[in-house]
Amino acid sequence: MEKTVNALGRRKAAVARVYVTAGNGKFTVNGRDLADYFAEDTLLYIANQPFEVTGTAGQFDVKANLDGGGVKGQAEALRLGISRALCEVDREAYRPALKAAGFLTRDAREVERKKPGQPGARRRFQFSKR
Repeated sequence: MEKTVNALGRRKAAVARVYVTAGNGKFTVNGRDLADYFAEDTLLYIANQPFEVTGTAGQFDVKANLDGGGVKGQAEALRLGISRALCEVDREAYRPALKAAGFLTRDAREVERKKPGQPGARRRFQFSKR
């Protein structure tokens, strides 16, 4: 694989634009190293899950642009983007494993909007009889 494969991953308000090329496992997120960008081990684990599941750790270089949301949402958006890119690289080899792990499904859960006349989306102000 000589060319760059790009894919888009989304989760909550986070958007990840992912560019995958054949390489030696270099991981760049917003111009920074992956371990530098995601300080927590759990977030690093989430970002690397597609490579662990497909057994391709260290075979691809990843360049990603992350925008919006929080760190957890960004990590999960990155996971979806990498999974989609790997499917474009070799559909027959990687898709079944990624699908079984649930990495190709866009998590559609979004924050419900706050309603007028109440403090939150579902929460109501305390009822006072008198």
